[in-house]
Amino acid sequence: MRRRTPPPPSPLPQRDGIDAVRVRLPVAGGPWSTVREHLAERLSGAGAGVVDGMFDTGRFVGADGRAVPGDAPYEPGMFVWFHRDLPAEVPVPFPLEVVYRDEHIVVADKPHFLATTPRGGHVTETALARLRRELGVPALGAAHRLDRLTAGLLLFTVRPEERGAYQGLFRDRLVRKEYEAVAPYDPALGLPRTVRSRILKERGVPAAREVGGEPNAVSRVELIGHRPGTGLGLGRYRLVPGTGQTHQLRVHMSALGVPILGDPLYPEVAAPVPAGDFRRPLQLLARELGFTDPVTGREHRFRSGRSLQAWTAYEEWAGRQ
Repeated sequence: MRRRTPPPPSPLPQRDGIDAVRVRLPVAGGPWSTVREHLAERLSGAGAGVVDGMFDTGRFVGADGRAVPGDAPYEPGMFVWFHRDLPAEVPVPFPLEVVYRDEHIVVADKPHFLATTPRGGHVTETALARLRRELGVPALGAAHRLDRLTAGLLLFTVRPEERGAYQGLFRDRLVRKEYEAVAPYDPALGLPRTVRSRILKERGVPAAREVGGEPNAVSRVELIGHRPGTGLGLGRYRLVPGTGQTHQLRVHMSALGVPILGDPLYPEVAAPVPAGDFRRPLQLLARELGFTDPVTGREHRFRSGRSLQAWTAYEEWAGRQ
């Protein structure tokens, strides 16, 4: 089998912890006679005149780091880099704590509301971009993801050539993960129990849903605390996922009749909150992360130092003070 030639390294440094965008011109060619013609068509969503303006200010560069003129002849397979204009973002006003760091990995304790990696409207206000800036490690990569609304432990890799080995731990279910959640207490709910169902997450649809068929999602649910409160009170739960479907724990808790407090999607999709509204965070925390390091062979077990506010200070979380 013929090995694929890796692309050349980016000639542009990161900006605010974000890599430059790399574009490769189609090898098969096309109706374009110049690089400008192709990029104007390919990046048409940027708006009229934007690509022309970028060429005029030298923002497109080739592998040698030199600005690519708009009238440069179209060259099949050519690589071009540029920095996109980043969206204005409201800073997430909570610290991102590093709990462990060595020459191979970084383990961080992510706050609620901070996305893991750049996506959509969350680019520089992400755990990955923040850590690249704060630690001065531009090659840092994420080995897995947590939902933006979920707090807790995240594993990052220092060396790009080792990232696949750590990602494989999650793919092959070799990571011991434990979550905590605060949700309503139901004395009639028999716990502990293992929940099995088939979860479907459709692209463009905010919430996942359970459907018939062979189960693809398995979660262990245990009650580890109960206290009086609104209605029958609050429960503190230990959640151990056996699989990694999108929103799996949130879907299973909702299906059990005890949706996690602060969940804007389950059991019903709520109206979007304004940017900068950091009240009532989802009460879900990635508490523990354990694995055998695939590079060093060390046994790792990490525990988040965060607490769930609805459990420690419910009135404050609910905004009743």
